[in-house]
Amino acid sequence: MARTEEVQHLLTGIRQGRDGAWDRLLDIVHEDLRRIARSHLRGQRTGTLGTTAMVNEAYLRLAGSSGDWQDRAHFLAVASRAMRQILISNARRKLAKKRGAGQGAVELQDHHAPEDPQVVQILELDEALTRLAQLSERLARVVELRFFGDLSIEETAAVLGVTDRTVRRDWRKARLFLHGQLEG
Repeated sequence: MARTEEVQHLLTGIRQGRDGAWDRLLDIVHEDLRRIARSHLRGQRTGTLGTTAMVNEAYLRLAGSSGDWQDRAHFLAVASRAMRQILISNARRKLAKKRGAGQGAVELQDHHAPEDPQVVQILELDEALTRLAQLSERLARVVELRFFGDLSIEETAAVLGVTDRTVRRDWRKARLFLHGQLEG
């Protein structure tokens, strides 16, 4: 059985609650998940969140979901979105910790520790993607799939049900929008 067909068969097995389907699926897509995690973590200081931790956390989130994935590309897109949410949650946690989350009131001082620029960048990117999604959900999905999910133009088109040409055009529009948001 070809890899794509086997993944499709396993996704059906997960929906039906077939024993061992999850484990076999993860064996097949594990390297894809690691590639996506590396893409999400690109340029980030690893800190407490590395590629393996990202894949494991995504696995836990996906295993608890309904499993209504259409095909391999759709599954990887959902995994990528889960990893983005993990990264953002982690950044928010770090920022909250730096701001003294859960601690009592303290006297204000003239100086404070600077915020981690990478954490701030992640949150700024998330805010820009949220604004993009308000304008066009499809453009935001293209960014998620192409940049975070590391999916090809063809895979992205398949997940979104549009043509390759549309994905290329949307990808250009989305990058221009995000560049303007992050630079401005």
